[in-house]
Amino acid sequence: MAVPVSWVLSQPDLAVRLKGGAAGVGREIDLVVTSELESPFRWLSGGELLLTTGMRLPATGSARLEYLRGLDECGVAAVGFGTGLTHAEVPADLAEAADAIGIPLFEVPLPTPFAAIVERVTARLAQLQHDALLRASRAQPRMTRALVKAGAQAIVRELAVSLGAKVLMLDSAGAVTECHPGVPDDNLLPTVRAALAADPAASVSSVHTDTSGMSITHQRISVGRSSYGDLVVVSPAPLGAVDQILLGHANSLLALDFEKPARLQAAQHLLNSTALGLLLGTDADLTPAWAQLAQAADAQGRIRVLVAECDATRAVAGVRITLEAALVRAGLPLFMHVLERRVLVVLPAAKGTALAGRLATEIDAATRKLVRLGLSGAHPPHDLTAMLANAELAASAAERGGPPAEFTELAGRSLLSFDATRQVLNAMADTMLTPLVDYDRTHGTDLLSSLRAFLESNGQWESAAAVTGAHRHTLRKRIATAQSVLGCDLDNARVRAELLLALLARGS
Repeated sequence: MAVPVSWVLSQPDLAVRLKGGAAGVGREIDLVVTSELESPFRWLSGGELLLTTGMRLPATGSARLEYLRGLDECGVAAVGFGTGLTHAEVPADLAEAADAIGIPLFEVPLPTPFAAIVERVTARLAQLQHDALLRASRAQPRMTRALVKAGAQAIVRELAVSLGAKVLMLDSAGAVTECHPGVPDDNLLPTVRAALAADPAASVSSVHTDTSGMSITHQRISVGRSSYGDLVVVSPAPLGAVDQILLGHANSLLALDFEKPARLQAAQHLLNSTALGLLLGTDADLTPAWAQLAQAADAQGRIRVLVAECDATRAVAGVRITLEAALVRAGLPLFMHVLERRVLVVLPAAKGTALAGRLATEIDAATRKLVRLGLSGAHPPHDLTAMLANAELAASAAERGGPPAEFTELAGRSLLSFDATRQVLNAMADTMLTPLVDYDRTHGTDLLSSLRAFLESNGQWESAAAVTGAHRHTLRKRIATAQSVLGCDLDNARVRAELLLALLARGS
């Protein structure tokens, strides 16, 4: 950061007056120093505002010209000449020499102490530095978000806006792939390529072109031995330290975008190949899929399956969105499968119970009333099919809107937990429910779902109607039709119990 000489001249309370070298008032001051040495040149490094009372000013005009020329060659930005002590006014020949060289020379009147100028310029430099750091702190997260949302084009645009400069991205062959604002003109592009060719191996380089008056700063976009091109900034003046930090941040983001992890590419290739094999109906090798699923396991290599059984199609989307967002927010890999009204997710076994309970509470209340949740026990990933069946059984026994039912709590206490019992119930379901299934298929009705809602609600018409979304009078008519088709008495508790077991075994 630097303060223009013109800014110092514009401060009314300092009361300084320009005496010569008006052509150089755009020069920038990095530091204020005081010196009464005849030859201070060896202690100057450039960018200084030199304050002096002329105590040892050369006596002749030619010597004074050489004195100012020496300061100019050292890069001194300007000279402040204090009057009222050694000299009553700024010597006329010194002002003429300043005009000839183009180095600003201004008078500092006796009432204005040098310390006031030092303090004012130092405070301004600190303010500019703070503003630059604040600008950088705001620009860096914008660039990061831009990369995530829109890629390299957005990064180039954000960097150009932050620096107030033109930014180009060239590929390894020198072709412009991105540019903001606008496109490079015919004169600029050859200059940029010449700057890159001058030092092609450099990771960062900055040059000032005398012909155009522009500064060109470029960084090589590379990771290890791989090079992806160059990021170039064309600005009216050389970039400051903070601006170079922004350039480096943008370069790092672009490098990350180019150099995607090899394991991600390999996983994507395996996923694509497996999907293609499934689509073609060939015997695809599922080994990569099992390896992928293993990422969801806990430290002991176990998983749990959470199943959400939805009574209405409209509830499926809400459940899916909620579960997906919650798992991503928890930093867990997302393994989800949706089939009709069933949503399945895989959880790490160690966190499964607590996590499933928390997920249930995040489903909005209206949707939760239409959802039953079941959680399997903890097993290795290869037991996925068995865990799915267990989770479905647990869901069938869960309360709508309630917490997830765990299969391990049902084992030994539920008829549906035993394969032999399920075979009997399946046979009973085929015998008892086939007439109703045939009726629904022929007439386009859904009496089976209405019957299950009625039975699971213990014959409570209001509760069953809420589940099906039908008016209670409409539901009464459906149940009467179902009773007629089945040829049974639904007022009989034993009949209702057998029908409910048949429906649970069938999974309707």
